[in-house]
Amino acid sequence: MSQELGKMEKPEVNSFKQNRRLIQVPLIYSGKDSPADYLVLYEKFWQQVGEQIVKLENRLGSVTRIYHETASAGGEEGLKMLEALNPKSYGIVRERCKGDVKLDCIEDVELLEEVMDWERCLLMGFLGEKVARKVYGFYNETSRKRCEHISRTIDQTLKEGDVALLFIREGHMVQFPQDVDVFSVAPPALDEIQRWVRERAAGKEKDQG
Repeated sequence: MSQELGKMEKPEVNSFKQNRRLIQVPLIYSGKDSPADYLVLYEKFWQQVGEQIVKLENRLGSVTRIYHETASAGGEEGLKMLEALNPKSYGIVRERCKGDVKLDCIEDVELLEEVMDWERCLLMGFLGEKVARKVYGFYNETSRKRCEHISRTIDQTLKEGDVALLFIREGHMVQFPQDVDVFSVAPPALDEIQRWVRERAAGKEKDQG
């Protein structure tokens, strides 16, 4: 069952208390060369993410387990990776990694690296359709295996009564177990960022035309 914060009804907290619960957070990144107007939206997005997670914890209970895609290790090692990868999601994770709450690894390192290699190939582009079809095929097959691994790992580690945080990119193809209640964090700034990306892409096309 999947629900989106801000659009979902408000059932009694007890109705979720014994279920496995997953709070899904979309991952947004920034880089050293990110435009100033994007960085304003980026900061706004992560502030709203933090606020929405707190609201969900007030309803569902405190987070007991944390997952983050592309982190190829758990525990302190995984936290060090996150600090370099995405300081904003790292801050949210670090704040909650206390006592028995730890970062769990959901990635198969070999599959993750293979997916990233195929992504690099796709970004380079192709001269011929034959090679493009083959690379897309390899990429899709590896992505499918990776998503199945992530889903299986969540199913094996998320226990009854747990409240988990999952940081994962939008548009992912991971299928969650049917008995897991999924709550999607969707801050208003996400729509603003998506609009910013569309307008920027349209502007580039206009300049090239």
